[in-house]
Amino acid sequence: MIDIKAELLKQQDIKYRDFQGSLIPNVERERIIGVRTRILRAIAAVLYKENAADSFVSALPHYYFEENQIHAFIISFERDFEKCIALVEEFLPYIDNWATCDQLIPISFKQHKKELLPYIEKWIKSDHTYTVRFGIVCLMKYFLDECFDEKYPKLVSEIKSDEYYVKMAVAWYFATALAKQYDAVLPFIAEGRLDKQTHNKTIQKAQESFMISNDKKAVLKGFKR
Repeated sequence: MIDIKAELLKQQDIKYRDFQGSLIPNVERERIIGVRTRILRAIAAVLYKENAADSFVSALPHYYFEENQIHAFIISFERDFEKCIALVEEFLPYIDNWATCDQLIPISFKQHKKELLPYIEKWIKSDHTYTVRFGIVCLMKYFLDECFDEKYPKLVSEIKSDEYYVKMAVAWYFATALAKQYDAVLPFIAEGRLDKQTHNKTIQKAQESFMISNDKKAVLKGFKR
């Protein structure tokens, strides 16, 4: 089995470590080695293909940021939905930054939306910042197209949190929802159902989107608070 820590230290890029540290300021610098994402994903793929992943994912908590990234990639490769969900539930409490949270993209979720929904509804009610964020991002990824229902943006709008990374996930959700379900989602902005910071960040993200027409952007800009 590959020596993960030794391999990570061998692949260290100091400049990239400093760059990563600036993006995830809530992770202590000594816990960031500085290894590029493509290398981390490749390590995760080797562990998964060689059936060496189980011992790694059972060794929680990890110390290094990169170990958590590898863990997220391994879970993302898992095709068995029940096993994947069990791994996700076990890992979520240990996620301590937005980057690891957002890199957790299980391929099995897309084919099991009905089974996934109850978990999402539970996650967004959590008191753990990145569990809530993960639930929001899942709603955004899997329930804004053919599975969309107006009850989903309502669920997101009702999340109460002072955590920055939750607020930014809500804004990301609504900006994406405006691009995909504009008429259904616009009332949440027009009626001011979000707190001021999240409301204005949603409008900012919508203005930056290539998926929203200039006419709609002009309307949204008029709702800035």
